[in-house]
Amino acid sequence: MTQDNPSAPPQERGLYETFEHDPEGADRAFFGRLAHADRRGFLNGAGLATMGAMLGMAIPFHRTMPQGLVPAAFASQDVLTGKDGLTLLNDRPINAETPAHLLDDAITPTERHFIRNNGLPPDETDAAGWTLSIDGLVDTPMELSIEDLKSRFETVTMALVIECGGNGRAAFDPPARGNQWTLGAVACSNWTGVRLKDVLTAAGVKPEVVYTAHVGADTHLSGDPDKLPISRGVPIAKAMTDDVLIAFEMNGGPLHVQNGAPLRLVVPGWPGSCSQKWLRRITLRDVVHDGPKMTGTSYRVPNRPVAPGEEVDKKDFVIIERMPVKSLITSPQTDTGVGRSVEVRGHAWSGDRTISAVDLSIDFGATWMKANLDAPVNSGAWQNWRADIAFPQAGYYEVWARATDSDGAMQPFAINWNPKGYLNNTMHRVAVQVS
Repeated sequence: MTQDNPSAPPQERGLYETFEHDPEGADRAFFGRLAHADRRGFLNGAGLATMGAMLGMAIPFHRTMPQGLVPAAFASQDVLTGKDGLTLLNDRPINAETPAHLLDDAITPTERHFIRNNGLPPDETDAAGWTLSIDGLVDTPMELSIEDLKSRFETVTMALVIECGGNGRAAFDPPARGNQWTLGAVACSNWTGVRLKDVLTAAGVKPEVVYTAHVGADTHLSGDPDKLPISRGVPIAKAMTDDVLIAFEMNGGPLHVQNGAPLRLVVPGWPGSCSQKWLRRITLRDVVHDGPKMTGTSYRVPNRPVAPGEEVDKKDFVIIERMPVKSLITSPQTDTGVGRSVEVRGHAWSGDRTISAVDLSIDFGATWMKANLDAPVNSGAWQNWRADIAFPQAGYYEVWARATDSDGAMQPFAINWNPKGYLNNTMHRVAVQVS
């Protein structure tokens, strides 16, 4: 809130603004729980030790650091505990993406999985006391502990893609408001849990059910306990597919707290906002869910092509369901030098579909060559690809990647603009200097 307008909704804040307006919260977010015991935060005690450890050396003049100062060494680095190399876009709530070259692994490591928050994570994330309620239009409402989920239902592990609906928003012109994701709000980690459909079947889905409604334990930026930061859902037909999981493990270990520990939904191929984190409740409804960020223009696009900058009436927006066909070049890193021969690698995915081909070009799209494409390890996973490229001579080149999915949809060269900056699936390009 602001003093000029006390009723104004809370706004997402960037790194410098949060250190200025909420230094204690910033200390806690960036330097961990050790830093919050004393408001002087990282200027004294454990917080200072935490920052020194991050820098790898002592800070001789720490006593003269101004209160609320953002250390310059951290302004462009990932300083999130348990994360490696992510680019921080926002810190209230925390949002961070992974540079493309750090997504080279076939399965995304936990420390490189992007973070997309809408509110503030819960303080208490102990798995031992966590419960999940299944209610609404069910025959038998249930309240399940994580141990109940493990003992009553089949446990499965699947590689599943989660991608923010706004991934690629930074490329929109005119710009669209929101986190300015470039390419790295996507990941494909191994998730372990139980199938949502098994749990819903045990509860008994009434015939009139149309939609699910998801509720997490995160809190609204305003601090109002009666407000939810986000509560989205999916059509019941999507909820009853085999690759939608209630997950309690990530890559063979506990979920990272910023990725929803101790319990979350994973709804592959649909906007990441459907994959509710810190999952507490699933309600079945006989109408399309109308929770926060389900209505208006949130996670919606116009029902027709529109010109860049065109004003669109809210009634003409439709809910985003499956994500579009897309590919990512993860090696070589853009703006690097390479030899005359190089292996180009990456991933491709397309909502609920599979990828049929990935083509590469080094002559600005004049000609194309096929990449070697792996099958998905399971439904909902991305597909890995690679190709050996020989450049004809030294100089500047761009490598372009273009994926085609099982329904024949192909990545475009130009952005299909929309007012909220969703679903950018243009071809990925990397620049290389061939020596």
